[in-house]
Amino acid sequence: MQFTSNELYHLINDHPSDRYLWLSGADLAEAHLSRADLRHANLSKANLRAANLSGADLSSACLNGANLEGADLRGACLAEALLRGASMSRANLHEANLHRADLHEASLQSTDLSGADLSGADLSGARLTGAILQDGALTLTNLNGADLSGVDLSRVDLSMAIASGATLPSDH
Repeated sequence: MQFTSNELYHLINDHPSDRYLWLSGADLAEAHLSRADLRHANLSKANLRAANLSGADLSSACLNGANLEGADLRGACLAEALLRGASMSRANLHEANLHRADLHEASLQSTDLSGADLSGADLSGARLTGAILQDGALTLTNLNGADLSGVDLSRVDLSMAIASGATLPSDH
């Protein structure tokens, strides 16, 4: 399913407030969704490659299996979002809110997570090779089995994080 810019604008802004937006499997590659209200939306398996979602509210949204490669999510709210198995390589999540997000087995290679709040998030089995995490918050984060090789964890709050079986950078 593919939308024109005008159709997408009306779909997002004119849907009834008592109903959740359902865009599962939609092709939204390169869509401009900056500051969009996508709370509780179902975007599972959607193609959001290189989409502009900066400042968007995706709290409690379902993005399981979504393609967010190269997407701009700077300052986006993804608190309590479901991102299980999502492909987010090379995405920009600078200062994004991922508090208590479910990123189990997500692909976050070379992703900018600087200044992001990942406190309480589930990153078990996630691939973060080469990701940027400086100044991030990973308090109470589940990193069990995560691959953090090549990640600079300087100035990262890892207090009470769980990292059993995680592949950590050689300097940590």
